[in-house]
Amino acid sequence: MKGRKSGNYTNPCLTMHQPWASLLVYGIKRIEGRSWPAPIRGRLWIHAASKVPEVSTIKAMEDFYREIYAVNGISDLKFPEHYPVSRLLGCVEVVGCVKCEELASWEMVPEGVRLEGQTDYFWLCEQPRKLLIPFEMRGYQGVYNLERKIFEAAVRGLTSVESPLPVKFPIPNPRDPFSLKPGSISMLFPNPKASEVEKSSSLSAAIAGARSAATQFSKKDNNLEATIQINAHDSMGTGQTPSRFLEEDKLPSTNLEEKSHEKVLASSSNELSSRNRYEGSS
Repeated sequence: MKGRKSGNYTNPCLTMHQPWASLLVYGIKRIEGRSWPAPIRGRLWIHAASKVPEVSTIKAMEDFYREIYAVNGISDLKFPEHYPVSRLLGCVEVVGCVKCEELASWEMVPEGVRLEGQTDYFWLCEQPRKLLIPFEMRGYQGVYNLERKIFEAAVRGLTSVESPLPVKFPIPNPRDPFSLKPGSISMLFPNPKASEVEKSSSLSAAIAGARSAATQFSKKDNNLEATIQINAHDSMGTGQTPSRFLEEDKLPSTNLEEKSHEKVLASSSNELSSRNRYEGSS
């Protein structure tokens, strides 16, 4: 808990739903949309949540990426053969974070990238690498630290990924690796104008399908979150430790609807102890 709250990350990891998790590790997905700015720069491990993706969800997202890559003339995309769940998949390099309106007007990045999301903040990802053999582990809410033994095993099994259209996000100040942050693009271009990409009927349909896929379980999970928060508050008010906690929170695996996420409940004190170890308090 201390590691996440203070930003003291050593081997940060983010749990995401499938198919978005694999699409990010395979370099097809290039930005991760969230309602909160990226708390890190550098390597971010990607873990796939336990929810098995529906065939229709996979098709919707693959169709979406086919269409937005076609905007930049890329027609031959190789998607993952499988979308494993409850597995550590690989990692990406988070090089910065910008606001929604900044990305929309940032003409220095490909048009397709600007079509990827509609959330408040975009985590900009480069250098995807995948594990040759994804291995099983559990995930937790927010950004958390990998357990040391898991990190040591994972770092030996990484292999580079050939992205269909690699993106190098320009850093405003090459001497400052943290200069690509919310507001930095607005400072460079004080009078931004959103770049409108002409949308064909197939592109518009793909965007609508991706939105539908992203929001299919958001209402159910939001209700669950509210119930758990009330129960936790009641327990803390009596001086008792809550008997349940969210194992996987803020799992929006798509930029199109960040609020879609999965909650997994654990009920034993042993699980609570395991969670604290995974989150890496220093």
